Amino acid sequence: MKKTKIHIYFVPGLAASSKIFEFLKFSETDFELHFLEWLIPLSEHESIQDYAKRMTDSITNSNPVIVGVSFGGIIAQEMSKHLNPKKVIIISSVKTSNELPKRLKIIQKTKAYKLFPTKVITNIEEFTIYAFGKKAKTKVELYKKYLSVRNSNYLNWAIYNVLHWNQTKPIENLLHIHGTNDNIFPIKHIKNCVEIKNGTHVMILNKAKIISKIIADSLLLLK
Repeated sequence: MKKTKIHIYFVPGLAASSKIFEFLKFSETDFELHFLEWLIPLSEHESIQDYAKRMTDSITNSNPVIVGVSFGGIIAQEMSKHLNPKKVIIISSVKTSNELPKRLKIIQKTKAYKLFPTKVITNIEEFTIYAFGKKAKTKVELYKKYLSVRNSNYLNWAIYNVLHWNQTKPIENLLHIHGTNDNIFPIKHIKNCVEIKNGTHVMILNKAKIISKIIADSLLLLK
């Protein structure tokens, strides 16, 4: 008898490509992996709900698992409202707007996000000449590899929707994995999560082994 696999759909972080998931490892016997890429918003006024609905068009399996990182975690939660997922898993993300740090709330209220230099991402190659030292050059190369979505309409839309997400209660059937050293969404604001010691906001890259195990173990319990 053929074993039924669990289908997992992955949503990357803001401006990132699905390459950020390249270090995750799962049993091919138990799981089938699907990697989603960002869509360009239809307009600056497209609602996050409508955008998430369009993202679900790529999901062809019933009762999927949706895994999202950072802003991808927010989108994964919005996508779940249009589906009947087996599980939603967010990594380095937030479950409600209440988990956003104070500084981001201030940026939202003062509209300082409008000053965000999206050109830093859209023209990242131009900034390589200003990278001095081995560490700085390594960082720039990582940005070039993983932050591949550089459309300014997308970036402005995504930044706005991180800051204006109005989820007030966590959705059901959610697993939250979070690093203790996350400097974007500090752990002190996060409730009810599986903590990864010394995990940073980009721990999907350097803590992939333990993240893979946590995800696999939680999903195999559902079989």
